[in-house]
Amino acid sequence: MASRKKDDRPVGILVTLPAGHVFDTFFPSEVRSRLESLGEVAWNGTGRGFGPEELAERLTGAEICITGWGAPRFDAAVLRGADRLRLLAHTAGSVAGLVSPELYDRGIQVVSGNDVFAESVAESVVAYSLLALRRLPHWTREIQEGRWKTEDFLTEGLLDQTVGLVGFGAVARCLVPLLRPFRARIRAYDPFVPAAAMRDCGAEPAPLREVVSGSRILSLHAPKRPETRHLIDADILRLVPDGAVFVNTARGDLVDETALAAQLSTGRFQAVLDVFQKEPLPPESPLRGLPNVILVPHMAGPTTDRRRLATLAVIEETERLLAGRPLEHPIGRAYAMAMTQS
Repeated sequence: MASRKKDDRPVGILVTLPAGHVFDTFFPSEVRSRLESLGEVAWNGTGRGFGPEELAERLTGAEICITGWGAPRFDAAVLRGADRLRLLAHTAGSVAGLVSPELYDRGIQVVSGNDVFAESVAESVVAYSLLALRRLPHWTREIQEGRWKTEDFLTEGLLDQTVGLVGFGAVARCLVPLLRPFRARIRAYDPFVPAAAMRDCGAEPAPLREVVSGSRILSLHAPKRPETRHLIDADILRLVPDGAVFVNTARGDLVDETALAAQLSTGRFQAVLDVFQKEPLPPESPLRGLPNVILVPHMAGPTTDRRRLATLAVIEETERLLAGRPLEHPIGRAYAMAMTQS
């Protein structure tokens, strides 16, 4: 039975994700039923995302708005229709491109599936690192083309390696415990995270140049912000050790792709790239065709089977709000502004 307020009106819940394959992965039938038990749900049956004007109209009367990829920014124009809105619940990760000062000024609370997303992306870093270290694409291609390993074949493992993390946000914090069984030494750079907090998580803080030059596996986790554009430039890329593995599951804008392609063309180190400055990756990109590069079409996380958990996470927060309990993972103004801008 749907929850009702003291004025006997059911709680109004607006879901902006349009029907389709992506919707079904975030809202399978049991998840839809759980949400419908909380109030009167208005689903998006248009087959497309709402534009700003349409969203403003649909927000009238809604206390909860559940969004997903592609939702408009909740600025003053959109919020003009939000006469009862209490919670913005985003089924994806970062809310930086979704929230606005006006939203926070109104006291509207914000949550997202960021923790679920972060854990899944962290898992992908382990998978990508092992894929490159063991050179699985190369050896798979060799055997598919009728060849076999030679006596001087080369593979490496993740055990006892040094892993460098550039950025120490949610994904990096999820990655550290995943690396513990491999006995990895973890070094991290993030000028916005206290050194003590990194140490408490099991990472050794260090300057950027030391993290880059001293790591066998280098993984990027900084947010996409104007100040982080080309954080990894030609000068920094020259510090990547020979034989290292460079992993980017964060954002393409963190790296000078032209400089990266130039370094990779020498064969000095390997790279697994999940994100790019322009997506889809253009056919003429110099990153294509390099034998020491694994290109992945922006799919580090969450894996499809985890999407329902991201929705359940924000539904649980909705249940807390409606029960008058504090939210467990609210996203405040400062944290939202520090997240990746899509």
